[in-house]
Amino acid sequence: MHPIFTTSSMIKYKQTTLRNGLTVIANRDTASRMAAVNILYKVGARNENPSRTGLAHLFEHLMFRGTENIPDFDTPVQMACGENNAFTNNDYTDFYITLPCDNIEIAFWLESDRMQWLNLSAEACEIEKRVVIEEFRQRYLNQPYGDLNMLLRDMVYTTHPYRWATIGLTPDHIADASLEEIRDFYRRFYHPSNAILSVSADLPEERVFELAEKWFGAIEDCPHKAEPIPAEPAQSEPRRLEVERDVPATTIVIAFHMGDRLSEDFYLGDITSDLLAGGDSARLYEHLIKGKKLFASVNAYISGDVDCGMFVFTGQLLPTTTEQEAETAFWEEIAQLQAAAISDYELEKVKNKFEANTLFGELNVMNKAMNLGYYSMIGDLPLINREVEIYRSLTKSQIADFSKRVFTPENSSTLIYRAK
Repeated sequence: MHPIFTTSSMIKYKQTTLRNGLTVIANRDTASRMAAVNILYKVGARNENPSRTGLAHLFEHLMFRGTENIPDFDTPVQMACGENNAFTNNDYTDFYITLPCDNIEIAFWLESDRMQWLNLSAEACEIEKRVVIEEFRQRYLNQPYGDLNMLLRDMVYTTHPYRWATIGLTPDHIADASLEEIRDFYRRFYHPSNAILSVSADLPEERVFELAEKWFGAIEDCPHKAEPIPAEPAQSEPRRLEVERDVPATTIVIAFHMGDRLSEDFYLGDITSDLLAGGDSARLYEHLIKGKKLFASVNAYISGDVDCGMFVFTGQLLPTTTEQEAETAFWEEIAQLQAAAISDYELEKVKNKFEANTLFGELNVMNKAMNLGYYSMIGDLPLINREVEIYRSLTKSQIADFSKRVFTPENSSTLIYRAK
């Protein structure tokens, strides 16, 4: 699962830091009888050693294996009428529990317990290693288009750890991981000062802080010096990869480097992707599927990474479309963006859609708790209340300038994923 990055000028919160370094953020939601307890660990695939990838994702699984005190994590959640889940990406790992507000302390108990007493026995680790290896094979190696994203990342990035997917570079890295390596990963990343606890519930913020101190305050911190993340050098010439696979249709992907999450280019890239692919009335569908009838499906999206990410065009070709026609069509769409050929109505429509999604997302305590943790993690928590204004301020000339700077041949990586 991936997070819903909704924002608003209306989310009120208070923040504190426990003596052991745990960041705690509380939002009082008086409209809901449900509570959301979210804990974000600042560890993702970017923090792994290139020779031992996939450990962050492995720990997403291991965290549900139970502890010395609570052998089964899910049962107490279910008995409290709650739900829980987690996800890992290249930048962080996130765990969340939603349950009735009256039962919120159960979530504090469970999360504090597995922060310090996780079951990392040889048996538990071997079971989850087998699960992850099977997931790798089923989702990435034995499924049509399963390795497409892996091939793309490896072409776009030469240095930065974004060059491998969250699942890792190879299942052998997980298979060969020793028990000591796994335990060391837990010690290095699963401790208070590397975590953010965010809560949205109908509770006074001070009560949330009291519960955090009660359940997490005595956990000893063991900070480790963070390894520097190597910066990706600027790309200076086009890259191209062509592969053949047993898939139903040829797919073309063109990816471009773009700015990091806190840069203006993030917002320009995001709004540009909505102009291109924000529904059936967006440009790529109207022009390339309904109009020119070149593709069976098209998309444009940003990777949304914390460090410099990707802007990606992708399309699945119809049998009558040549690869050259498809590539040319994408570059023609880019040329229109670079010429600022955008109507006022078109731009206002995508801004309105973003604001509507924002307001809708605020109705959900889980979204709010998750987003409070996320914005704290990227280093600008108040940004959660500024983003609608930022999107509203973007202009056609800024989008054209972004397109001219980013969508250049020398900054492009083209993957032809050809059907045999």
